[in-house]
Amino acid sequence: MAKRILVVEDNDLNRKLFCDLLRAKGFAVEPLADGQAVIARAHAFTPDLVIMDIQLPRISGLELIEALKADALLRHIPVLAVTAYAGKGDEDRIREAGAEGYLAKPVSITPFLQAVGRLI
Repeated sequence: MAKRILVVEDNDLNRKLFCDLLRAKGFAVEPLADGQAVIARAHAFTPDLVIMDIQLPRISGLELIEALKADALLRHIPVLAVTAYAGKGDEDRIREAGAEGYLAKPVSITPFLQAVGRLI
């Protein structure tokens, strides 16, 4: 059975790129543009990995990572955080929230797939 990845990304082009790359590698992918639905979708989809954009409208990816890690049924799922705003200390804050992986945008294909491979 294919490993399942929940892709949380509000940018249509980035979401499509991530999903296309992952599907080409044989993963089952569930795209999600709205961060408000992450917890419910994670319960329904039961992913093996969550790829989380940090800059989302209405709710931050950091809050969502913390919510995933606070949920007894979801806390074991690794999170790969992806952000366009990679400033000093951002990676530390993201990892403190519970993300196991971190990539700065723009994301290159090879490092992206390597990060996914390490976490899944």
